[in-house]
Amino acid sequence: MKQYHYRTSGVCSTDISFEIDDEGCLRNVEYTGGCNGNLKGIGALAEGMKASEAADRLEGIRCGFKKTSCPDQLAKALRAVES
Repeated sequence: MKQYHYRTSGVCSTDISFEIDDEGCLRNVEYTGGCNGNLKGIGALAEGMKASEAADRLEGIRCGFKKTSCPDQLAKALRAVES
């Protein structure tokens, strides 16, 4: 299992840490800062999901008038480690 840290941009959270297991599934998604309950919910829903599927589902979600969101930032983090 490999652990990653991603510095977010344009959102209330400042950092996302997560692991991807040998099967490509997300584990232990944790945000620093932001809306605590909502971000714990995203982590719980993404737990065990294929990283590529999570990125597909979360990519492009916006928060209010912002061009991104905490879920979109997770998708960006996952895309960054895919390549």
